[in-house]
Amino acid sequence: MKVFKRIKSKDNIKYIQKLLIYILVFVMLPNVFGMSFTYNLNKTITDESSISTVASLAPTFTFQSKAQVLMEPSTGTIIYANNENEKIFPASVTKVMSLLLTMEAIDSGKLKYTDVITCSKTASGLGGSQIWFQPGEQLTVDEALKAICVVSANDVTVAMAEHLAGTQENFVAQMNAKAKDLGMVNTNFMNAHGIDEDNHYTSAMDIALMSRALIVNHPDVLKYTSIWMDTLRNGTFGLSSTNKLIRFYEGATGIKTGSTSKALFNLSASATRDGTTFIAVVCTAPSGDIRNEEVKQLLDYGFSNFKTKNIFKKNTVLESIKINKSLAVKFDVTISEDVNVLYEKGKEVEYDKQIIYNDNLKAPILKNTPIGKISITSKVDGSLVSEKDIVISEDIFKSKLMEYYIFLIEKVLVLG
Repeated sequence: MKVFKRIKSKDNIKYIQKLLIYILVFVMLPNVFGMSFTYNLNKTITDESSISTVASLAPTFTFQSKAQVLMEPSTGTIIYANNENEKIFPASVTKVMSLLLTMEAIDSGKLKYTDVITCSKTASGLGGSQIWFQPGEQLTVDEALKAICVVSANDVTVAMAEHLAGTQENFVAQMNAKAKDLGMVNTNFMNAHGIDEDNHYTSAMDIALMSRALIVNHPDVLKYTSIWMDTLRNGTFGLSSTNKLIRFYEGATGIKTGSTSKALFNLSASATRDGTTFIAVVCTAPSGDIRNEEVKQLLDYGFSNFKTKNIFKKNTVLESIKINKSLAVKFDVTISEDVNVLYEKGKEVEYDKQIIYNDNLKAPILKNTPIGKISITSKVDGSLVSEKDIVISEDIFKSKLMEYYIFLIEKVLVLG
């Protein structure tokens, strides 16, 4: 009411004139020039700093296994790889993908740790690594994860697959779809458990990729993969991990062993020391002992030569910005994941931090929708060290026409 009283006053005709000008600009410019009443966010913010980074080391190993990979998972950096794309039988390392889909269901709310799964006749009759899960017998999801992670139970894995997808066949289709999403180009799953089957294969690199997705995106799984001994069935059935590194290697946290007559001995292993984690993958080793020793060599090399440093924590506010087509106050821009760099001990180079926004950002934008990226690049050679999505921390709604009119009126009165 106060606004309109001021406008009606003869002494404030100049306000009416300014208001008409604002309205004409607001209404006409979009139609004439295709413009919007928006803020410009097409920009790059650069901040220079210094930190150690990975150098080009060329380690030499004498391995008896067929293929190996050493990866730092937070950045996805491959430190060492040999025959990494050669197709191999994965055996129970297959269960990394089964666990990934299971943990996705848990973290999305589709599945709860207290939910109950029931053993089918199909699941019970598999053989191989098992807990002798009987048709009609039930386990909670929490108990099932122990059986899968600790003793590599084929019967429980299939029961879980059936619980999540109706049939193992449906679940395997989801496994292959996820493999494609992760860029696993040398993988085809035929079952959820890993028993040898024609056309069931993967590679050391693909194992590293799905292992990374599992422990980085669903770290709660490490509560299960790091168990050395436990029990089921009210303490009457003992479990002892198939991954001996859990007990005998400092910092070991998982992930999955596998062995069959065709696959020989495979292992995807993770370990963490002083905040730095590595994944070591060894495929087609002639024995379990040799497999374990070669994994330890890879992990030892990683911990001896490299460390990671956190640059930004997940949800760190980078800055506050205005968004086109919204008259609201500024919105916080945050990081979707931790931003880490991997560096070689004793080496230092400068790096750039860049915040790059997507083109044509405008409301409406839902909370946690990626609106650009933060990139860490080496100043020495321009190589990309790390890159993560940046997101808006709350829903942004498109301002209504009436809100623009009120905004313009207020601006005119302030100018007066």
